[in-house]
Amino acid sequence: MVAGAVPGGSLIENGCGKFSAVDAATLSWLRDELRVTHVWYTGVIRHATTEAFDSCPASDPSVVKGRAGSPYAITDYYDVNPYLADNPTNRMAEFELLLKRTHSAGLKVLIDFVPNHVSRDYGKVGLVHDSPFGTLGKSDDVSVHWLPENDFYYYPGQSLTLPGGGRYYENPAKASGNRFSPSPDINDWYETIRINYCDFHTTTWDRMLDIVLYWCAKGVDGFRCDMVEMVPWQFMKWLISEVKRRYPDVIFVAEVYQKDLYRLYTGEVGFDLLYDKSGLYDTLRSIVEGYGTARGITWNWQSLGDLQPRMLNFLENHDETRFASDFFGKDPMRAASSLCAGLLLNDSAYMLYNGQEIGERGMDAEGFSGRDGRTTIFDWWSVASLRRLFGHIHGKDSLTEKEKETLRLYKETLALASPLSGGKTYDLGYCNEGSAGFDPDHRFAFLRGRGDNVCLIVCDFSGKDSLVDVKIPVEAFEYLGINKTETLEVSVSVKGFGYSVLPV
Repeated sequence: MVAGAVPGGSLIENGCGKFSAVDAATLSWLRDELRVTHVWYTGVIRHATTEAFDSCPASDPSVVKGRAGSPYAITDYYDVNPYLADNPTNRMAEFELLLKRTHSAGLKVLIDFVPNHVSRDYGKVGLVHDSPFGTLGKSDDVSVHWLPENDFYYYPGQSLTLPGGGRYYENPAKASGNRFSPSPDINDWYETIRINYCDFHTTTWDRMLDIVLYWCAKGVDGFRCDMVEMVPWQFMKWLISEVKRRYPDVIFVAEVYQKDLYRLYTGEVGFDLLYDKSGLYDTLRSIVEGYGTARGITWNWQSLGDLQPRMLNFLENHDETRFASDFFGKDPMRAASSLCAGLLLNDSAYMLYNGQEIGERGMDAEGFSGRDGRTTIFDWWSVASLRRLFGHIHGKDSLTEKEKETLRLYKETLALASPLSGGKTYDLGYCNEGSAGFDPDHRFAFLRGRGDNVCLIVCDFSGKDSLVDVKIPVEAFEYLGINKTETLEVSVSVKGFGYSVLPV
């Protein structure tokens, strides 16, 4: 058994990362080697856990997923997690030092804003910092299911029934984060309670605005907003406008899954960026797994139209399986074509999940999470690949050969993005349907750039090394401002699951 890898282990047995571990060397490496501009620190705001700290009692295990607990089961919006600090009683000062280090490295900081739900035992586990508008639920009338003035939803006369017969007592029961029922099941967010919003201004709105402004005042540069489709869009529009009135440069990133709502959340609501999970991520995953077509990349950007620059593209995040896991791509080097398409097709922002750049597989059986292809967010765990990466950043030859190969791929691909930034894109799929070796179901080709800096990019999803003929029509040259008057035919050698980039 590797030290720090006891399935279902305690914090003492397995440990966890600390604010202090994100040191100047790590931040400089992210900036210089991976060309990162923003760091999203997940799981910062204090949440329910089975570990007790001074002024922060442990939560009942019946309402905690795993032993570490869900980072989205918030116990205090105005506090940070004690376990992330070297000195838990000095945790906020240590977080503020992390903010300062990150800014000194020229990087910006994002944290989570969780508007939809709090922990099941919110207000019962230690001090909850009060806002000028009062603590959530403190003045609720629990004798009714719903009132516009209430912060939570209640089931008068009914006790909470937890999956697995947990002993936690709650009467009246409150609605869970994702389900209106006093009896959530094992697949529900039973560890959380849902916050009541109206589509008109209430005191709940004021309370939540105060929370966001609190973190802005500390220097946080942006917020990844969790499950915003589960709160009224009118609230998010109001909140974003109020925050930007005071802090115009703060950015808001929306976790949105319904593609037909993208325009609402970027236009009417005002989000700066949206997860393109239901678009490009799902498209790329379907191609890699063999049931989708590379034509879907064209269909996706065409459906997005002018929304493309507002998308946040990715191949991994904490909700999705790791690309290199047995449940997705299996080999991290197979990510090359997907990474290239998501990163270079347009000027959308791109998100890397910690460890993706070295092929972290998420195949540990940590405890609550099990062996599911994800790196756990519910268990105390020490990820071996991330330990090796930390050593590499600090001058040790600690990476495996496969990890070094994967890191080279990511660094080379990420380095291509800046020179092409701001350039136009011309999709070459439609004019290469009959080109030798092209196969539009398994290959994707496009031009990117402008003037004297235009590249032809060919991505392979077939897994076979091949020589591909690509036609570039006169219309493409005209669109990109290139002085050519005849169709150009280019033979491109591309490796299986790889990509080729050639200057035009």
